[in-house]
Amino acid sequence: MILLKNGFLIDPDLRVEKKQDILIKGAAIYAVEKPGEFKSTGDIKETYDLEGSWVVPGLIDLHVHLREPGFEWKETIKTGAEAALLGGYTAICAMPNTDPRNDCGEVTAFILDKAKKASAAKVYPIGSVSKGLLGKEMTPLTELFEAGCVAFSDDGEPIYDSALMRRALEWCYMFGGVISCHEEDKALSNCGCANESALTYKLGLKGMPKVAEEVMIARDIELSRTTKGKIHICHISTKRGVELVRRAKNDGIPVTAEVTPHHLVLTEDAIKDYDTNAKMSPPLREQEDCDALWEGLRDGTIDAIASDHAPHEADSKQVEFSKASFGILGLQTSLSLMIDSVNQGKISKEKAIYSMTTGPAKAFNLKGGRLKSGDVADIVIVDPLYKWKFDKEVIKSKSKNSPFLNHELSGGAKYVFVDGQIKVKDFQLS
Repeated sequence: MILLKNGFLIDPDLRVEKKQDILIKGAAIYAVEKPGEFKSTGDIKETYDLEGSWVVPGLIDLHVHLREPGFEWKETIKTGAEAALLGGYTAICAMPNTDPRNDCGEVTAFILDKAKKASAAKVYPIGSVSKGLLGKEMTPLTELFEAGCVAFSDDGEPIYDSALMRRALEWCYMFGGVISCHEEDKALSNCGCANESALTYKLGLKGMPKVAEEVMIARDIELSRTTKGKIHICHISTKRGVELVRRAKNDGIPVTAEVTPHHLVLTEDAIKDYDTNAKMSPPLREQEDCDALWEGLRDGTIDAIASDHAPHEADSKQVEFSKASFGILGLQTSLSLMIDSVNQGKISKEKAIYSMTTGPAKAFNLKGGRLKSGDVADIVIVDPLYKWKFDKEVIKSKSKNSPFLNHELSGGAKYVFVDGQIKVKDFQLS
């Protein structure tokens, strides 16, 4: 057994915020009690005194690009899952835009096998909605679900065909599946590379209007209303998008949504020097959008914080802005960025932890997200006072593309337990 004592437990699902001791037995939480309740016996093999630290459920990321199979020079399942551990994640969901695409059971099995061999964070595959992500023919959703996919998405590509989207939602409704939606009308975004605004006109960049995201959110909400199939809105980025989701939830439509830390803490000003490390899709928006995203997170309109971890090699970023790849790293910085936001008073500790644990678990019906006797022992010990620099030496990912490179950050995952096994000790892989 392992004893975690004197830690400040934050369990949003059980609404607990107080000092507690946790006893781990095997892969599960054996008991949670007041400090000092567990007496030292021969059964307790290890004890961790966590005075001053937060004890939270293992973080869960609903939106990660691991690149393998097909793009292993950007990232592998092993390097991505290890980066996740260092960021406090015990489980991550892998998007299907690999090569080959995750559109059949064989690819799903390959991903799960690689994840098992990596023995790091848990990896939950997301299957594609359409074969080859081409938006023409529906994948065998039941086969993918039974093979181990926890959700379905054509992420990176919208599902243009409304009839295909309707059929997929109807199919998912039969077994409780969820479709994770990349919301972008590419006829409107029109090969843009940044937010459509006065700034991008000044910079001479082609803009991606907010309405390109919003019309697709509205369409998928109405399809969900009709079919009762569950949708999850990826990386929501606009004020109007938040309001659409809020109204849908008020109408009882089965919709959840995620936001990335970078869309919360950065505005389009991050690209004013043509920094391609701040180029992403959807693009960074304006301050009013950031304010609306924060409000949506606080009031529960937005269910989860997801990193949208998108590693790219240097050559694909060190080009002119319009030609650079979309995406940034996120697994090792998300927790610290949220702790910084807690310290700034933008969000409460409880809501920040909820959005990275309980909220994601409920959105995709995953194990974890709480710390109760009998639950899986996926646990993170957070040191909120830890100071560190996000430089190339500490980046575990194969790629280094981040607008937060060389920034000083606050807070980190001191210890990480997955299925009761310690994976991170003193901020290092164990």
